[in-house]
Amino acid sequence: MSIINEALAPCSRCGQQHKVTVYRSINISENPELKAKVHDGSLFLWECPHCGQVNLARYETLYHDPEARLMIWLIPEGEISETQMQAITMHTKAMGGYTLRRVNDMGSLMEKVLISEAGLDDVVLEMCKYVTRMEMLQKNVSAEQKEEFMASVFHFYRSEGEGEERILTFMYALDGQMLGVNVGWNVYQDCAGILERNPQICPAEGFARIDSDWLTSLVR
Repeated sequence: MSIINEALAPCSRCGQQHKVTVYRSINISENPELKAKVHDGSLFLWECPHCGQVNLARYETLYHDPEARLMIWLIPEGEISETQMQAITMHTKAMGGYTLRRVNDMGSLMEKVLISEAGLDDVVLEMCKYVTRMEMLQKNVSAEQKEEFMASVFHFYRSEGEGEERILTFMYALDGQMLGVNVGWNVYQDCAGILERNPQICPAEGFARIDSDWLTSLVR
């Protein structure tokens, strides 16, 4: 079920504290209206009634989509409540077939939800990002841009089309701009094949963190 509380938070501009809504657990079957707020990030924003500043609320939350059999644990500080984590992991094992993921920021939570809605595998998608980045590094990135490009994070943005004509779009920052790169469905299929031939590249049990750092540590 969804668990919704209130907490005091200071405004980043004027410093005054106000009560804000905190969503400790989000069950989108029970509260489908919260899905759109996760999509656009508004679930984590609050406006100071004193000065009008829009603030980002950072808190731990568990996103649960029973229909997609997906749970994503947002832990902003990177610390894990092991007892609670193990209890939920065992519970989902008993239900069977759940994908469990852990993220550290709101953007990553939004991305995981988009990936699930597009019917894609986030592990395969991370391989797509890696392959695309390496190819762009060789063909499209100047020597002056190399360091910034390698530090930039690729995010899944959207999927368009159907079948073999399907196109995936990634966004990344470079030279102070947000840029996009499209990859064909054949790239996704090729990356799925790479993972199939390399079964050692697989998520850990429980709430696995699947991102570029995780993949890079395995393919080096």
